[in-house]
Amino acid sequence: MFTPASNPPEDPIEPFSLADNAAVLRFDLLRLPGVGRFLAWRHARTALALPLLLVSAAMIGHGLFGPDLAPKNLATVLSWVHFRGVLVLVLLCAGNFFCMACPFMLVRNFARKFLRPRLAWPRRLRNKWASVGLFALILFAYELFDLWASPWWTAWLIVAYFLAALAVDGVFKHASFCKFVCPIGQFNFIASTLSPLEVAVRDPGVCGECGTKDCIRGRRAPRSELVVLQRGCELALFQPAKVGNMDCTFCLDCVHACPHDNVGILSRLPASELMVDPARSGIGKFSRRNDLGALAIVFSFGALLNAFGMVSPVYALESWLGRLLHTSHEAPVLGLIFAVGLVVEPALLLGAATWATIRWGGARRAPLPLAVRYSYSLVPLGFGMWLAHYSFHFFAGLLTIVPVTQRALADLGWPILGAPLWRLTGLPASLVQPLEFGFLALGFAGSLLVAYRLAEEDSEQHPLRAFAPWAAVSALLLLASVWLMLQPMEMRAMSMGG
Repeated sequence: MFTPASNPPEDPIEPFSLADNAAVLRFDLLRLPGVGRFLAWRHARTALALPLLLVSAAMIGHGLFGPDLAPKNLATVLSWVHFRGVLVLVLLCAGNFFCMACPFMLVRNFARKFLRPRLAWPRRLRNKWASVGLFALILFAYELFDLWASPWWTAWLIVAYFLAALAVDGVFKHASFCKFVCPIGQFNFIASTLSPLEVAVRDPGVCGECGTKDCIRGRRAPRSELVVLQRGCELALFQPAKVGNMDCTFCLDCVHACPHDNVGILSRLPASELMVDPARSGIGKFSRRNDLGALAIVFSFGALLNAFGMVSPVYALESWLGRLLHTSHEAPVLGLIFAVGLVVEPALLLGAATWATIRWGGARRAPLPLAVRYSYSLVPLGFGMWLAHYSFHFFAGLLTIVPVTQRALADLGWPILGAPLWRLTGLPASLVQPLEFGFLALGFAGSLLVAYRLAEEDSEQHPLRAFAPWAAVSALLLLASVWLMLQPMEMRAMSMGG
């Protein structure tokens, strides 16, 4: 699955296009005046990552040495209110541009000028299992240690991220941290399957005549194959056979390496890559990737679980479970809630839907591949819940960054922005709540569409019968999501005008 970027596949996968090879007719962001020229600039990634690196440094410094009160500290306010809100909105509107501007990779690239990684990532670990586990672990730690309330722990989490990227990519070649380890990256990968843009070839015919495969091998010096002038895709995505946004960091190395100027950032139908199951370069078939199915499940059910941790009923549940387990410690109680939310509940719902699809819909796939295949239909609704939840905090606390920044500069002896305006908060609930339900409705519609397209392929005679169980699962998750968003929610790491 992980082909070294310096060695293109000897028998490349047959090119596949979600637009029936009509890429030349699609909108191309790199052709847009101004924006396109900047993104196509060789140093655009550095220019985007450098401000985020400076912001990260400010967050670490303020988190370690600033005020302990979360709503007045840059580390907590930026991490848990603004970053998450901006992240999901950019993923929805454009694509995986955070990975493109990732400050961790800026530090990693600088370190690689002195450290030359020699090892390939272990074959047995060339999957998403480790990153899925880390994704669930971060969700668990967020609740257990109240990360949203601790600037100190939030700062150390950011430091740990920088150190992990340096440690992994300082030893292992290519982008091993991004592809196999980074939990934020996996969130971005699965969410960007809903994005309207993808890095793709403009004209597949040009790739068919290309003999150098520079998009994955890298562009070499004319007289020396050992001298790489521009690296190719470090995530082993061979552009002519790449389908969608999974594992794509939008680094645009392929754009700079292509000698034919044949790679762009093209428009496409959101979620279209979830409706098909071709062999994808660097990934293979979605239906055969149990680890990707697990990522889709943790992503979708984790959205509800993360929101559930912020509403009042969770405290009643934790109290009841504590008495049932005869413990006053939160860890085992929270662990049980997470086990039910991320393992037991998905297993029961997906198991029942799989059985019904085989029994009533006439699907001929084995149960596990069928469950994996349809697990991707839950991703749009899961993303709708992440959007509803994170955008609620983002818009409700939109202006809180102003007084926090004023306070941070005053702490440094630079009160150039004046006294903190703690009365600044965000948009009123009357404006935010319709957005929440709009995101949920959009995600529900997307899940129904994906599930029906899959049902049409799996059961030509009875597609509605194959579709109905998965529509029921999506409807149950929608009802749970609506119920959660109607509950009073904690305004974590936010100052509400105090």
